[in-house]
Amino acid sequence: MSILVERTTPVIIQGITGRIGAFHAKEMIDYGTNVVGGVTPGKGGESVHGVPVFDTVKQAVDKTGATASVVLVPPPFAADSIMESADACLQLCVAITDGIPAGDMIRVKRYMRRYRQENRLRLIGPNCAGVISPGKALLGIMPGHIYEPGAVGIVGRSGTLGYEAAAQMKELGIGVSTSVGIGGDPINGSSFLDVLRLFEADPDTKAVVMIGEIGGPQEAEAAEFLRDHMTKPVVAYVAGLSAPKGRRMGHAGAIISAFGESASEKVEILRDVGATIAPTPAEIGSSVAEVLSQAA
Repeated sequence: MSILVERTTPVIIQGITGRIGAFHAKEMIDYGTNVVGGVTPGKGGESVHGVPVFDTVKQAVDKTGATASVVLVPPPFAADSIMESADACLQLCVAITDGIPAGDMIRVKRYMRRYRQENRLRLIGPNCAGVISPGKALLGIMPGHIYEPGAVGIVGRSGTLGYEAAAQMKELGIGVSTSVGIGGDPINGSSFLDVLRLFEADPDTKAVVMIGEIGGPQEAEAAEFLRDHMTKPVVAYVAGLSAPKGRRMGHAGAIISAFGESASEKVEILRDVGATIAPTPAEIGSSVAEVLSQAA
């Protein structure tokens, strides 16, 4: 089993006719993702890699029965694309686009709240690597060949550290149930807490790797869930131990402004609630192997 996506999940790609959209659409199709359509306003009736293109998300949903979308739309138009997905009653939207203005994302979050919880779009990202359930479906830009099917979930703000964790685990014969990149922006759709809840409820995920970084309260919020509700072992790594306070580092959200937002503080918070801390990025895989051996 996996979270968020399955082999049969019907997917549309917003921005499929652009250079980046077309490239990653082919990667997703080649991986085996059930891509049933694409959306680019004014390009309806065309096709890309044998996939029909529609002018609107609603048209695509009506014609294909899609339940999920991937947004590969330039930043000035990406917020409207996400809101269009919400309006078309899609269940999942994975927004890959980097550089969406914070003000636009505030507007998106407000827009999504107009829908009842049971009908509300689940947004992953923006500025994320996407979602992959190895051997089943890829919604994003991950290099699929480094992910081995298995029973360890991965959730992280950094896409590349997620790749590193998966590659190390594969070398050790450890597979992944689903890997979710939640993105590094300060205003995103789904948090560590949201994804940890899904992994906790998934009977085929036996352990979780959580990759955090400096800035923001998400890791501290996740720690409360680990303490009170998480029954599965969690291996955590927090990037940015040497980052100076008050200086923006890399991701838009990676700036330390309050207690609990530095890497060292986050490490202590997570350790205190029982997470196993990987000391360095190179030791994520070995830390997972040790935790799994202890749980066996």
